[in-house]
Amino acid sequence: MLAAGSALGFVPYDISKGYDRAMLTSLRRPTFDEMNLSLGKRARLHRLMYEHGTANGTLLLLPLDQGLEHGPVDFFENPDSVDTDWVLRLAVEGQFSGFACHVGLAEKYMKAYAGRVPLVLKVNGKTNVPPDDASFSPLTSSVEDAVRLGADAVGYTLYVGSPAQDRDIAQCDEIRKGCEKYGMPLIIWSYPRGSAVKAKGGQDSLYAVDYAARVACEVGADIVKLNVPKWEEEKAASMPKPYNTLNLDETEALRKIVKSAGRTLVLVSGGSKISDVDTYHKAQVAMEAGCVGLIFGRNMWQRTWESALAMSSRMRSLMQQYGQ
Repeated sequence: MLAAGSALGFVPYDISKGYDRAMLTSLRRPTFDEMNLSLGKRARLHRLMYEHGTANGTLLLLPLDQGLEHGPVDFFENPDSVDTDWVLRLAVEGQFSGFACHVGLAEKYMKAYAGRVPLVLKVNGKTNVPPDDASFSPLTSSVEDAVRLGADAVGYTLYVGSPAQDRDIAQCDEIRKGCEKYGMPLIIWSYPRGSAVKAKGGQDSLYAVDYAARVACEVGADIVKLNVPKWEEEKAASMPKPYNTLNLDETEALRKIVKSAGRTLVLVSGGSKISDVDTYHKAQVAMEAGCVGLIFGRNMWQRTWESALAMSSRMRSLMQQYGQ
């Protein structure tokens, strides 16, 4: 187990980029005390982070909310994955820290796995049939449902920058209040969306993802799920200053995002399926940057059984180096 911050090293000041990289030095993840967790939240996060998965203070979550968000198209890559029981067996045998899904899957499939893998209940969602210019995910369940189902955390998707963000933030606040009432950790899927975001560099720009990280902390997330930002030269000029000249590598960019998230833990999303080499690289960058862990869905269950187990084993071996 590495001492806090020892894997991150010193990032020197680089005046040529007009950015003080020294601010990113000695990043470490916030402790439960620093996060000001209630007893219930502390107990549930302890189960997720210290009793399952790598059990060293990191997180490896397996999400299966894509059936609602994307439709059955995601199951074509690996036809076995349309069977929720197959994915849940992967969560158990692959030794994941937790399994994230909507209420219907939890009610119909989780009972046989109760106590074997923690549940993260997604409480809102939408289809991808309409355009995402005014993205908003209505509630599909409640914090009370999460308590009833024995969940160890609640997941909420917040679309930062969407024209619907006024009611989205208000709806998120109601979920936050429920989480505080019942001692339930809140994980926010913080996704930049909308035409205004597109006009300022796009949803995967450092500006957008960094903003999404901060928003999650500001509205009360215990953990935030984010995408790795991308630098696209052709879009750089449209980003607000100083992001328009802030061409950081992946690790530097994620370190900045972790810093912006403050005392909210950061999970990196896997996104669409990529190669074994690229999947491992993304995980390595995330852990090196000070993230608490990974939430990889398609990059796990779109693989064959043997390949998925091998990849989860590689992820756990990597994360063993970043305990805290």
